[in-house]
Amino acid sequence: MSAAVRRARVIVVGGAGFIGSHFTDALLADPGTQRVTLYDNFSSGQEWHYAHHIDDERLRIVRADVGDLDALCAAMDGHDLVIHLASNPDIAAAMTNPAIDFDEGTLLTHHVCEAMRRTDTPRIAYASGSGIYGDLGEHAADEDHGPLVPVSTYGASKLAGEALISSYAYMFDRQGFAFRFGNVVGRRQTHGVGFDFVRRLLADPTGLDVLGDGSQSKSYVLVTDVVRAVLGVVDAGAGAPPFSAHNIATGDYITVREIAELAVEVAGLDRSAVDVRYGESNRGWKGDVPIVRLNTDRIRATGWAPSTGSAGALKASMESMLADLRAGEPA
Repeated sequence: MSAAVRRARVIVVGGAGFIGSHFTDALLADPGTQRVTLYDNFSSGQEWHYAHHIDDERLRIVRADVGDLDALCAAMDGHDLVIHLASNPDIAAAMTNPAIDFDEGTLLTHHVCEAMRRTDTPRIAYASGSGIYGDLGEHAADEDHGPLVPVSTYGASKLAGEALISSYAYMFDRQGFAFRFGNVVGRRQTHGVGFDFVRRLLADPTGLDVLGDGSQSKSYVLVTDVVRAVLGVVDAGAGAPPFSAHNIATGDYITVREIAELAVEVAGLDRSAVDVRYGESNRGWKGDVPIVRLNTDRIRATGWAPSTGSAGALKASMESMLADLRAGEPA
């Protein structure tokens, strides 16, 4: 069965958001795609993210909440693949509202799984994250690493989501793919360290306050590379087990100090005129993992490779953000 047939009708849960809009671009660029349904409550999604496709009759927009199981079932019915991206977009929010990652993560993933069961939807691609591994320092976690000890409610929610998808896949003859992303960046980004730095510098070109001491070191991967990796695995997955996981990252790393310097450069400012002020801790907030290392051998074995490294991904993301702001888009 061809890739186009296996994912001819796709529902993207959280589809009006940053990552979802890039899946929409890729899916509608494929002539084998018959239908793309974006299911979103627009709490963080934006209409302009998909406005350039609005005249494509294959695109359908459903404005509803994943918490509404009946509405989700009605929208999902008749699709071949679910791309599940809906989750709490503000990881640090759990410091004051620890229930947010259950309410906007675990519970929503249960609803997606149950909607798949009720509508007989066969496959799901799930946006998990590196937070499931916990704080491993310089150790590069591969997909079989254990035990998994998250140190944030966000990481716990992503791990619970993987467990739900795995159990539904084995119990109800579905196929689940979990993708443990590094930090995803790119055009239409709505939050994140590079995004925040540029916006702050535009508001105050004389200074920049940084959460943590700047030594935090992680991988940043372009959203278009993420989309290519996910669809490549899904398309090749006819013989895969009921549940499988892949790390998606560049394999190289950049510190927050380096990101701050890059943001000043992209904003076109004189570095000597910008007072960059760092905190004392190596964590931006409690639950933040200061060093993240992901083994990418499994995804690279499929033939995938990132188009650029972490620094290049961040620079492209920040430059596209500036371009969108100048064009009047509400980045």
